[in-house]
Amino acid sequence: MMVLFHGSGKIARAPRYGAGNPFNDYGLGFYCTRTLSLAMEWACSVDEDGFANHYELDDSGLSCLNLNSERFHILNWLAILLENRKFDIALPVAARAKKHIIDNFLPDYKDFDIIVGYRADDSYFSFSRAFLNNAISLSQLRRAMCLGKLGEQIVLRSPRAFEALTFVEAIMVDASIYHARRIARDREAREDYRRMLSEASLEGEVFVSTIINEKWNNDDPRL
Repeated sequence: MMVLFHGSGKIARAPRYGAGNPFNDYGLGFYCTRTLSLAMEWACSVDEDGFANHYELDDSGLSCLNLNSERFHILNWLAILLENRKFDIALPVAARAKKHIIDNFLPDYKDFDIIVGYRADDSYFSFSRAFLNNAISLSQLRRAMCLGKLGEQIVLRSPRAFEALTFVEAIMVDASIYHARRIARDREAREDYRRMLSEASLEGEVFVSTIINEKWNNDDPRL
């Protein structure tokens, strides 16, 4: 049994399969976290009170793709993000990078009941864009994704997963507390990111242009 929380502006007693935004990190699904405090922050994306919806998930028999396991690396996560999220591509190198990463690093993720992985808040999505624009290296992207104590999200993607979910309660969230914490977390991540860049040595670093030009693929031993 898995305990999950979903931050929202409303009470979600019966999440409906097929509803929601298809352009989220991992596509259409129900996005949750194991951490109550994170759900409370996510419930207050604007300065209005919200709810941390509490659920139990009977995950026995459900297939799970854990992108944070040793089987996967940051480019697998990025490939899924690039396939689902909508964003402007201004530079030619970013367009080439998007195509190469999706073509070579996209895991077979669509038939899993559950996906576990990073959550691309605004700051983390900006770090990914910087990598695509050849502005930060692969190792800097890896380090950036650990800034600000991001945590992980659990996404229910199949009818079977939705059927295994049981609503427990809705916890009222005070925006005056948790909206400020959400902003502070994002600010901390951005400040740590700027500090990381100012202290970094670029000697021997791998950028996306190298990955493209040297035709890296998912089995490359340098990953």
